[in-house]
Amino acid sequence: MTNEDLNTVLYEKMYDEQEEYRSKLLALPPEQILEHAYAYTVREDILLSLEYNDLTDEQALALIKSEHPLADIFSKWEDHESSYMQDIFDMVETHANHCIREEKNLSDKDAR
Repeated sequence: MTNEDLNTVLYEKMYDEQEEYRSKLLALPPEQILEHAYAYTVREDILLSLEYNDLTDEQALALIKSEHPLADIFSKWEDHESSYMQDIFDMVETHANHCIREEKNLSDKDAR
């Protein structure tokens, strides 16, 4: 099996796992679906990362052996410290500064 084949097998296994998760979510009341929105989105992002990146043969095989590789990876992600919240706040600041500059530019034009 080629590396591409292994990565495809893994992706398809994780895609099927996500589809099963999605089906279970859709059977829940809307309030409960919202409680799982973060998990669903991150799981989608994990799948997306596999569309744009390939694992080594050894890595792909290790994950294929797992019964629920997507759930396993998501579980690790939940326990992982990241700069995500800082990145979000940085974007809030960046946009606020952009708004200030735009407002200042409009004020300067009006003053002329």
